[in-house]
Amino acid sequence: MTTPPDSVAARPSALRDALGPLRDREQVAQRLLDSSAKHSFDPDTELDWDAPFEDDKWFWPPELVSLYDTPLWRRMSEEQRRDLARHEAASLASLGIWFEIILMQLLVRHIYDKPVTSAHVRYALTEIADECRHSMMFARLIRKGGTPVYPVSRLHHNLARILKTVSTTPGSFAATLLGEEILDYMQRLTFPDERIQPLIRGVTRIHVVEEARHVRYAREELRRQMVSCPRWEAELTRISSGEAARVFSLAFVNPQVYTDVGLDRRVAVAQVQASGHRREVMRTGARRLTDFLDDIGVLQGVGRRLWRSSGLLA
Repeated sequence: MTTPPDSVAARPSALRDALGPLRDREQVAQRLLDSSAKHSFDPDTELDWDAPFEDDKWFWPPELVSLYDTPLWRRMSEEQRRDLARHEAASLASLGIWFEIILMQLLVRHIYDKPVTSAHVRYALTEIADECRHSMMFARLIRKGGTPVYPVSRLHHNLARILKTVSTTPGSFAATLLGEEILDYMQRLTFPDERIQPLIRGVTRIHVVEEARHVRYAREELRRQMVSCPRWEAELTRISSGEAARVFSLAFVNPQVYTDVGLDRRVAVAQVQASGHRREVMRTGARRLTDFLDDIGVLQGVGRRLWRSSGLLA
């Protein structure tokens, strides 16, 4: 049988070699299901929501606060720095809810035509249940912290609406990893940090444990899709993931947080954008992901240029 010219067999051998051998989809899903059965949490009962916050604890590691080590940060009082950390934690929780609602819809679309009794579909449904709990957990944390909800801009909200409608399967999993891996990096630094509020540490610990399975599922499926999808879909994935990276980096912290803690918003945004420390934090958080995407052929052409413009790729 003649191989179609846009199949993976026709792609450069270096790309196929980088993708490596694919693991059996059902075996991967079954291992993740087994792990879910042993290590899943109910935040409503696992965490002490009634305990008061401690006055000397942070809501987010200061080194991960957007203004850290800027001229404005050095002029702020310790109380104002802690307050900014509290509002940024709420902004990230709001971003997390937005992103997980998108992810749940993408997962439902992914399994719509798949065998409903397969382990692959059962794990997707398990992950959706995890994300439901996470979204409720983040919402409860925002309420407990006494801050506003910080939604993304109307533009980014509607761009995501388009993404949810038109995204192909590899594009969906690339976007999934973008949202999960950078926040995961920050949360892995947060939950063992004794300077941080116990409730924040508990929330991030639950999220890290459960998201590790989600990342594994998405990585394995994206690798599989990049092997099997036609050239046009691979190229669309490169472009859409680069645009998603650009939007994600802009939406990462809602600039309203600066106004709400008494700072000049324009000055704060300008100093964050000029901050070498902040740029390094974001690139370090994205490095495991960008290395992976580079290995499987996603960071090429226009897509790579978009990733660079996002500031997440050097």
